[in-house]
Amino acid sequence: MSFSSFKLHPQIEARIKALGYDAPTHIQRQAIPPVLAGKDVMGLAQTGTGKTAAFVLPIIQHLLPGPRGNVRSLIIAPTRELAEQIHVSIGELGRNTHLKSCAIYGGIAVNPQIKKLRAGVDIIVACPGRLLDHLGQQTIDLANLEILVIDEADRMFDMGFLPDIRRIIKQVPVKRQTLMFSATMPDSIRKLTNEVLNDPVTVKVGHTAPANTVSHALYPVAPHLKTKLLIELLTQTDTESILVFTKTKHRAKRIGQELQKAGYAAASLQGNLSQNRRQEALDGFRNGSYQVLVATDIAARGIDVLSISHVINYDMPDTTDAYTHRIGRTGRAAKTGDAFTFISKEDEQQVANIERVLGGKIERRTLEGFDYKQPPPERSTEFSRPPRPPQRRKAGPEPQLANPPREAQPKPRSLSPSAPKPCASPPARTASPSAAKRRYNKTKRGKYPTRKNT
Repeated sequence: MSFSSFKLHPQIEARIKALGYDAPTHIQRQAIPPVLAGKDVMGLAQTGTGKTAAFVLPIIQHLLPGPRGNVRSLIIAPTRELAEQIHVSIGELGRNTHLKSCAIYGGIAVNPQIKKLRAGVDIIVACPGRLLDHLGQQTIDLANLEILVIDEADRMFDMGFLPDIRRIIKQVPVKRQTLMFSATMPDSIRKLTNEVLNDPVTVKVGHTAPANTVSHALYPVAPHLKTKLLIELLTQTDTESILVFTKTKHRAKRIGQELQKAGYAAASLQGNLSQNRRQEALDGFRNGSYQVLVATDIAARGIDVLSISHVINYDMPDTTDAYTHRIGRTGRAAKTGDAFTFISKEDEQQVANIERVLGGKIERRTLEGFDYKQPPPERSTEFSRPPRPPQRRKAGPEPQLANPPREAQPKPRSLSPSAPKPCASPPARTASPSAAKRRYNKTKRGKYPTRKNT
């Protein structure tokens, strides 16, 4: 089967040939015909199967004959990297069609986005948070929307975006075509499917297990030796690009620094980075400037690098679905890849779950020449915050205070609450004769006590 069987516009077919795509993938074969027919589609496919083109190509085909400058298609993605990747794919596949797309996500200034929107766009690729900001400011008008795409729906749920998705759906036309893609189908996504899709066509491509082009291996190791084992493993393994997964962003940053100290061209991708730094790390990993990229699950969404030869799970993923997502970053486009996972005693149950999905035991390996008996440090500081260096005072004369303190004076003895407070004796006054006369008269009338009265 070839792309010509879809009977796409000649401009689109020309771009497909120019990009070197020979035959559609399984998800493209199953999803493109019903999408072109205007039906709602629920696509179940793991990462690396070509699902982006499965909805981008029909969108471009649908929008080509219509008016320009109004938002007619909205694609919602969970992360900035994935939104940018889809935006780039639209630009590549839709070149010379004069269709304009715009990527909307947080972490960057909003004014350039508003400027592009005012100039007129046909397709918006957006993350939920920034999209809701634009809708609240009325800088995006979805009244003319015809196609809505929700990509990576299961990740939307994992990241807590489902309430935002429902808020967005309330602001789009009821009469529309809706496409949803997900690697897995938990109950929450099934419920969302029933809410937003109308009599959908379901297409399903290998969503339960990792790709069969990936070989798996487990490396049992004590937690305090993981970093040393990682460095030694990279030394002894013939690799191209390596993606290392960790559970936390702080650990991703620290491992990236340790690999740099060991002489590797490494970078980390985690939530504390600015958008410019994140993009620099991604671009460097794609073009080969960085051989190793250390990332968390969320930060790694949108990484589409065909030359990734190894995925290393520094930390065991929490679920089998997360394992599938991670491993899907290697062995793509019919290439082979390797998946190495560091495991400790507490990971045995999760290993059993993964082996159940794979349908067999995973090979346990040890690294020749590595000392697995190294004792842990008295206090593990591998990922603790380093101590703050002492503040040094600059050399020079002692600073002079504008108002130097007075010499300390001895404090008066404290008084009990019942004791009267000492007070200064009033200055002696000499009463005038008239004042004395008035006082004498008042005393006589009884206003002031006298010795006789007291």
